[in-house]
Amino acid sequence: MKLLRVGTAGQERPALLDDEGVLRDLSGLVADIDGTLLADEAALGRIRAAAGSGELPALDGEGLRIGPPVARIGKIVCIGLNYHDHARETGAEPPAEPVIFFKAADTVVGPNDTVLVPRGSVKTDWEVELAVVIGRTARYLETAEEGLAHVAGYAVAHDVSEREFQIERGGTWDKGKNCETFNPLGPWLVTADEVGDPQDLSLRLWVNGELKQDGTTAEQIFPVGEVVRYVSRFMTLYPGDVINTGTPAGVAMGRPEPKPYLRAGDVVELEISGLGRQRQELKDA
Repeated sequence: MKLLRVGTAGQERPALLDDEGVLRDLSGLVADIDGTLLADEAALGRIRAAAGSGELPALDGEGLRIGPPVARIGKIVCIGLNYHDHARETGAEPPAEPVIFFKAADTVVGPNDTVLVPRGSVKTDWEVELAVVIGRTARYLETAEEGLAHVAGYAVAHDVSEREFQIERGGTWDKGKNCETFNPLGPWLVTADEVGDPQDLSLRLWVNGELKQDGTTAEQIFPVGEVVRYVSRFMTLYPGDVINTGTPAGVAMGRPEPKPYLRAGDVVELEISGLGRQRQELKDA
């Protein structure tokens, strides 16, 4: 299933995109798309049954904003340097264990919402990423297979990053990752059964129409199941939590000088096979 949330910011309603590409209203069936729903197999079953029967009312998507596909996200765990090609382009050694940092849930915006270049920024960068949405409480998992079994679905994430704040200003990466609007998410949450193998997805990103990133999740150093297992050894993952699983090569930081960092007026578009497409115009904060 392709689950999404539509409407003005803060007032989104749950919806489903059916196999024919028709937007269907779920608000008569569920209150929202969040961790509570994703942990409720019976409720998800009712959605599948209603979608299959054709009883869900259609929505007119013309001019309708798409919001983040998951509401009330508890935490966003991010995995750094998780692609072999990205590690090579930045001159970093592949990590022996996953690199973990966090983004605050309030960085999340819709897939086509404006992204704000922070005040004083000179190195705002792009990163297309596969987002994993947790569907079952995960703690102390033993195997990668268990990790995959705790995934509700997948989405496109844009891990916007300010490299000077991240790397040159001391401390941890977090202050280069948590500026407002720095985590567009969506358009859809695609359930795990529809995605199949998460290590066989293509990721692409364009800036002003020029292809910058063209990668595959097969390049991940730590695959999705292992990432979920590993993270669960250090913290409890709850339904509705999100893991951003890293970015392939092609970021501005890895390019020759002068590096083409983002500025107000730039347009970024990104997609992952089967998970949809995002488009953001950048403006000054």
